[in-house]
Amino acid sequence: MSKVAVDHVVSRDQVVWGFGPEMEPVLEVEPGSIVRFETNDCFTGQIRTVDDLVTGIDMTRINGATGPVAVTGAEPGDSLVVEILAVEPGPRGVATIIPDIGQLIRHVQAPVTQVFDVRDGVIRMNDRVSFPARPMVGVVGVATDDGYVGNAFAGRHGGNLDNHLHGPGAKIYFPVRQPGGLFAVGDMHASMGDGEICGTGVEIEGEVVVRFGLVKGKQGVWPVTELSDSWVTHGTAGSDFMEALANACEEAARLLVDEWGFTIEEAYIFLSVAGDAGICQACQPSPFSTIGRMRVPKIGACPTPFS
Repeated sequence: MSKVAVDHVVSRDQVVWGFGPEMEPVLEVEPGSIVRFETNDCFTGQIRTVDDLVTGIDMTRINGATGPVAVTGAEPGDSLVVEILAVEPGPRGVATIIPDIGQLIRHVQAPVTQVFDVRDGVIRMNDRVSFPARPMVGVVGVATDDGYVGNAFAGRHGGNLDNHLHGPGAKIYFPVRQPGGLFAVGDMHASMGDGEICGTGVEIEGEVVVRFGLVKGKQGVWPVTELSDSWVTHGTAGSDFMEALANACEEAARLLVDEWGFTIEEAYIFLSVAGDAGICQACQPSPFSTIGRMRVPKIGACPTPFS
């Protein structure tokens, strides 16, 4: 259990399988509130041992997100700010190879389950391989403006962004589409590499502690993440990663122009010489979203957006 003092707790039994415009909150809190979310692993406990294969589970019960939580005063046109204070994984995680999904399907076709021990900040894969934990959350999102989006997918509401930077210290600005914002979180990973090339990270249950904030009357088009040294924009698409990356670059350019007074030409050049394009999700081929990101360095000319 997190040592961070919290105002509210949301049980992992309060789960949603996607984001839509008519979500019902399980809790309403004031801006500034700190909330602990208990989260399921992405398979909702269906895979525990190496004998439990992804081909034998109910795939309608994946990527459950705990919530949603409404924030008092959040209205369409605002930004809901979610500051991640702690991501605390449980002691045991799994990763799977899913047939016909991912970057190495020419070499591996059969389903495989790998079990990991996770303790004291170290992930143990087997007797030979261990590595530092890098806990983060894959599904972070708010209610949509129109239409239901399952948690295997991402969009302008957030959802399955699978950004490994969404760990402790990250602050995510979500465009509010419905009253209250309606935030939910899930799909914790003890570690996940950029691209998540086989379709899973170290999938694990745990607890996430966040502080809610609110910026009135200003928002981006996509979720924007603040880190200690940079701003990170997101873009999603179907199977075309270059389209996803272009969306992330366009959102970064929009910030530079609309929030920080760059010309579009200055923004284009600045992102090319100082920004970092990256991959969040690219386990193609798959039916899931591809997700790109653009990291914009914090400099004096780029203060807090939406303020």
